[in-house]
Amino acid sequence: MALDRDHVLRAAAALLTRKSTATMDEVAKAAGISRATLHRQFAGRDALVRALEALGIAECEAALEAARLDEGPAEDAVRRLVREVEPAAGLLAFLYTENQLFEGEEQHGGWARIDDRITAVFRRGQHSGEFRIDLTPAWLTEALFGLLASGAWMVQSGKGAPKDFTRMIAELLLGGALRRDDTRRDDTRREES
Repeated sequence: MALDRDHVLRAAAALLTRKSTATMDEVAKAAGISRATLHRQFAGRDALVRALEALGIAECEAALEAARLDEGPAEDAVRRLVREVEPAAGLLAFLYTENQLFEGEEQHGGWARIDDRITAVFRRGQHSGEFRIDLTPAWLTEALFGLLASGAWMVQSGKGAPKDFTRMIAELLLGGALRRDDTRRDDTRREES
């Protein structure tokens, strides 16, 4: 029987999002293969995490495409993005805690591409007057990632209902990002200074 690498990665992602300290033995068991078979595919935890990173980036990029970020108001684009990335949120929550992926010169360029595209949506929303200008697009992007990870953990722990994921994250993020009348006055004063 041929090894289904995608199945192994998805089983590993499902386990590691619930138990980030799972051993390679536990990952092999979750995937229904032997540890030796797992080791033939992934030399160790680092190799497995790097493969999961590639999967996470691919799923994020697919969600970005499906969300049609350049269409319509930026607020609507953010809501579509949260909805489209939801299936990958658990994997992203795990990756978000893997500091090794974000240290040093070896950082995967895929994260920069994803950040750039999301940041562009927030910047577009600022230029159109939808979003506050006192919050940088980079801060809003990181806030989105943090909320996605927190939302995934809420659902996985049973503290939050899966059906509420998109609405709760979008409302919380946009509730702080959208410009209000008093924010517009403050922004105008800053621009005049």
